[in-house]
Amino acid sequence: MSIRRFCRTCKTYKSEGEFYASLRSVCKACVRLRVAAHRAANIERIRAYDRGRGFRGAPTLSADYKAKYPQRRNAQVALNNALRDGRVVPWPVCAVPTCQCAPEAHHPDYGAQLDVVWLCPPHHKQAHALVRQLLREAA
Repeated sequence: MSIRRFCRTCKTYKSEGEFYASLRSVCKACVRLRVAAHRAANIERIRAYDRGRGFRGAPTLSADYKAKYPQRRNAQVALNNALRDGRVVPWPVCAVPTCQCAPEAHHPDYGAQLDVVWLCPPHHKQAHALVRQLLREAA
């Protein structure tokens, strides 16, 4: 049995698949109608935005970050190349035993570029916070 949800715009019950996961109170059909109406009402402003959007380029690391942390950046590049080439295989889950989340690479030592610990984003942030705290206490 599929779950039925109520759309507050068209006032009908529809299956869960007819709703976006991030917008659960308005069905996809009503969202499309609202977006089309907004675009029609603001077409010149939206066209100007669309024309300029293509010239932004891909997001990149700032030159300041690269200059300030060259060892970190070199470790990131080396690891990404090793992942691409298959020399390093990521773990399927976080290294914390009770956590089953998707991990990302954490470099405990940026000098050992391919020695990483696979932590989920929350545990990765905790690891960096712990290092910062230890550095403050040592100073």
